[in-house]
Amino acid sequence: MAEGVANEVVIGNAEDSCPPSHRRIHCIVKLGGAAITQKTELETINESILAITALQLREAMEMRSPFVKMDWSRGNSSAEDVNMQILSLAAVERHLDFPNAFVVVHGAGSFGHFQASRSGVQRGDLNTPLVKAGLVATRISVTKLNHEVVRHFASEGIPAVGISPLSAGWCTKNKNFKEDDMTAVECTVNAGFIPVVHGDGVLDSAEGCSILSGDLIVRQLAKGLKPSFVVFLTNVPGVFDRPPSEPNAVLLKEIGQTELLWWISPCNAVQITVAAHDTTGGMAGKISEAAVIAAMGIDVYIVQAGTPHALEALKGNVKCSESKKRWIGTLVRSAQSKLIA
Repeated sequence: MAEGVANEVVIGNAEDSCPPSHRRIHCIVKLGGAAITQKTELETINESILAITALQLREAMEMRSPFVKMDWSRGNSSAEDVNMQILSLAAVERHLDFPNAFVVVHGAGSFGHFQASRSGVQRGDLNTPLVKAGLVATRISVTKLNHEVVRHFASEGIPAVGISPLSAGWCTKNKNFKEDDMTAVECTVNAGFIPVVHGDGVLDSAEGCSILSGDLIVRQLAKGLKPSFVVFLTNVPGVFDRPPSEPNAVLLKEIGQTELLWWISPCNAVQITVAAHDTTGGMAGKISEAAVIAAMGIDVYIVQAGTPHALEALKGNVKCSESKKRWIGTLVRSAQSKLIA
């Protein structure tokens, strides 16, 4: 699918519960938990990366300037600042619309993984008190991070709305999707907001409960919404032929989805390391889902968050002649996509 040519999401008729409008899904963005949090420090946000990402997302959305802060909560703005924001909105007809519609999904990082792994949420037995309590604790943690991501976006004038998969009715069966009602996401997009979805603990009809990773959510949303492209923002520059901390690690700048599946098979070259408390598969899960998305005809960019290369990917400029030679990241090429010259 060519970049810049987005698909329309059309929501039913006038009797439906959400606004009957047309929005074009420009891009689905996955914010890696390891990028936006300090993954070795319990429930600690990487403030600088999250702040830069909010700025870059606003630029990629092509929002008008000056922007209006939307975080009016206590502790984040003084009463005087909030009053000035409200007065400016009331006095001026300032459109908060934007041409490029995005959907954001974020991982948990140092939020949720610890609680889920220590309590055995992945095992799913809700008859076990520890698992049941662990699901509650996991969801408290991941929704706390979701609030912080939304708050950072709102502080940059992005009309972001948090959406929790469990609350939206998403569930699994044997850890695979059973229900993935996208109505909440679609309605939010059509109403002119940016949905911010997160990896979550959800109910599982066969096992009791399970962990629904952000990477799996991205794949399911890509299948239903068919964006022009997908961007994975990570804590490393892209996909390497071995862990990037090892000597002579080589960045794979571009790879076809069938080639990628071969590379990550157990008998071949790409080696993956996963933190002991990571219940979602880390980079291995990201790569696998990227290959599946590319097989749908959608290009996937894997790039380091907070860098100029991340902004180029969010703008969909990677294949432009001015950008393609200097861009650092990995393009997982769809079958319909042409090679970068």
